[in-house]
Amino acid sequence: MAQSNFSRVTEFILLGLSDMRELQVLFFTLFLLAYTLVLLGNLLIIVTVRTDPKLSSPMYFLLCNLSFIDICCTSITTPRMLVDLLSRRKAIVFEGCIAQLFFLHFAGSSEMFLLTTMAYDRYTAICKPLHYTAIMSRWACWVLVSSCWAGGFLHSIIQTLLTIQLPFCGPNMIDNYFCDVPPVIRLACADIYVTEWLMACNSGLISLGCFLVLVTSYTLILVTVRGRLTEGHWKALSTCASHVMVVTLFFVPCIFTYLRPFYSFPFDKYVCVIYTIVSPVMNPLIYTLRNNEVKESTWRLWKRCRV
Repeated sequence: MAQSNFSRVTEFILLGLSDMRELQVLFFTLFLLAYTLVLLGNLLIIVTVRTDPKLSSPMYFLLCNLSFIDICCTSITTPRMLVDLLSRRKAIVFEGCIAQLFFLHFAGSSEMFLLTTMAYDRYTAICKPLHYTAIMSRWACWVLVSSCWAGGFLHSIIQTLLTIQLPFCGPNMIDNYFCDVPPVIRLACADIYVTEWLMACNSGLISLGCFLVLVTSYTLILVTVRGRLTEGHWKALSTCASHVMVVTLFFVPCIFTYLRPFYSFPFDKYVCVIYTIVSPVMNPLIYTLRNNEVKESTWRLWKRCRV
């Protein structure tokens, strides 16, 4: 009987951000521009870092991986949303919904762990400069990045299993522009009290935990450099300021979304826009416009391409 109930819903209807045609056209234009900036900006960072030997430090290695994850995160939701904004019927099959949910949490949680790793890199560079090369060796960087992806995969598997074990036999309207755990499990034909708590402990506590680690690392950096700000420290603090902007844009909406079971607000889907579209757009802008080394390398790459 449980399997029969589960198989009744074969597709979900995504309600999107608005049902007004004028707003849909406006959203399509804005998000198409944002998606283009995400692709071009992050690809430019990847190519610049990979082709310039001067950008071989662990910070730029991690930045290159962040750009790749940003492309993945945005590509999981935005192309589908752009198509739906021009479509009258915004339907997604059950299997496609689960796949979108899995890959979004896979990439999103991997980015959380990677941002935490980048904060650790900055802490090591500023607070332990004499041991930085030994601590953040090439091998250590690969291990840290691999751990971020492994942690993201484990988190996503748990979220997906929490979702697919539920029976879906009734409503199929998702008040969002993509499939995510909170709006999907609320459509289940079962008591989801335990599931929502498990979801909050998994996604919510991971978001909050990573954010607290980041805040702690930046606090330690400020305490360490207080009263002895050399030119090198100012440069490192400038990099940290950029990192804080990215962290705030990404983590605060995630904590708001996942660390509160049982409640749903009409503006939840607009909060999702911040960490699925706005944050990936800001990353290349922040890391290129506020980083002289990246700007100089990008300019050299541009001049080589013109020759």
